[in-house]
Amino acid sequence: MEGQPDLSATPPGAPRRRHTPARRPSLLRWLGITSGPAVALVIALVPSGLHDIPGYGHRPAYAAAVAAWMALWWLFEALPVAVTACLPLVLFPLLGVFGRGFPGDAARAAAPFLDAYIFLFLGGMAIGAAMEQWGLHRRVALHILRAIGADPKRLLFGMLVATSSISLWISNTATAVMMVPIGLALLAQLEAAAGGRRLVHFGTALMLAVAYASNVGGIGTKIGTGTNSIFCGFVADKLHHDIGFLRYMAAALPFVVLFIPLVWLALWRVGRRDGLGAATARGALDRELAAMGPMSVGERKVAAVFAVSSALWILGDPLRAAIGPRVEAAIAALGAAAAPGSAAGFKLLGKHYEAGVAVAAALALVALRAISLASLRRMPWGALALLGGSFAMAAGIEGGGLSAWMAAQLAVVGDAPLLAQIGLASAAAVALSALASNTATINVALNVLPQDLGVLFAATIAASCDFMLPAGTPPNAIVFGSGYVRLPVMIKAGFLLDVAAVLLITTYVYGYARHLIAG
Repeated sequence: MEGQPDLSATPPGAPRRRHTPARRPSLLRWLGITSGPAVALVIALVPSGLHDIPGYGHRPAYAAAVAAWMALWWLFEALPVAVTACLPLVLFPLLGVFGRGFPGDAARAAAPFLDAYIFLFLGGMAIGAAMEQWGLHRRVALHILRAIGADPKRLLFGMLVATSSISLWISNTATAVMMVPIGLALLAQLEAAAGGRRLVHFGTALMLAVAYASNVGGIGTKIGTGTNSIFCGFVADKLHHDIGFLRYMAAALPFVVLFIPLVWLALWRVGRRDGLGAATARGALDRELAAMGPMSVGERKVAAVFAVSSALWILGDPLRAAIGPRVEAAIAALGAAAAPGSAAGFKLLGKHYEAGVAVAAALALVALRAISLASLRRMPWGALALLGGSFAMAAGIEGGGLSAWMAAQLAVVGDAPLLAQIGLASAAAVALSALASNTATINVALNVLPQDLGVLFAATIAASCDFMLPAGTPPNAIVFGSGYVRLPVMIKAGFLLDVAAVLLITTYVYGYARHLIAG
């Protein structure tokens, strides 16, 4: 899960920077802290159409107040995102948003924090942490780079392919932190071959390749980034549409494959200015791999668990059809024995199956001693609260009647041609993600956009596609620690890629992905 970046962090291998004393919260952050509750009070107390929706009373206004409070705190980074995500646990029952009384509202607000997608993401985080612990992701990346080639043009493309391939399975932040020192080692080899000349342009291109591919790669799988899990959980709960692991990959992964060459073209325009010719960095790759030695027992265990889990996720639909009736019957029997009627009507959905595989993978890693307690502690546990809070906010918007009011207000947008809706959603998500985290962007977008699968899916992809500013995602900020990236160059290259992303997402989703994601 990706939050906003820590600009003071220095990735391994990057030049050390002088320590500066911690500064007091900025005026912008204080504005965010106060604006959240202030705007919520205005929405909740000032008479408006939100207070006059038949059958709901004041509940739509209260749901809107909490949603606005959360959105402002997420966008301004007023408090840690996990803390903001827990607001529904307190405010929804106090305000009676669901209309079930305090105990009923409390239960309804807490239920999304136990959604199956929470456990799917938990298992994915455990696999990623185990890969990081044993260096398996690093070995895979080095082999990909070595296979594609070590001359500058191929090396840049190889960095994009290797980084995006790793980011399919672990967080974009961890991917960037791991790939920056690899990139710096390759640059050192190329600079030595160039007579000690500093390769400013190619170094910029290589570092930006790490940042951009870390973001783009996570688009390709359900566990690649938190935005994907938020989207899948939202459409499963609100639109009653379950998207399987393989179906999601089939809809999203081709976009990654199509967009990476565009990123390469944009970055090679920058990198080729150093005129490197036929210089290669193969020696650096060989030394890095030799230093790793043969695969350790721990790496083999993690690789085996990852391979089995991936196969089970990809084969989820036929396997679920085969075991579903038995699982449903067993759960019904257990429920009847414990509390008659408690498990009646349970259906093994794709998210339940995938979450079961993910939890089993995490338990297998623990049982095989392939993941340490230290690695488990370093996992971004706050990401799970963020996912739960995202689902809870959406539940309050629907249960409080706000969704019906929003649908009426957005009727004009909904009446526009679908291609225009997808284009507007893509452009808005890319623009917003330049200023806020991708998770904050998608939490806002899913709840205000027309409830069409294609439109929502386009916004989900676009939320991971800001390339202009370091504040958009952690990888964009991390590569600044390398000493090669300058903001004007990033803005210029990033603007072209932002425009290209909007155009590609619009045509890609309209022409291909929306049909597949809808089943």
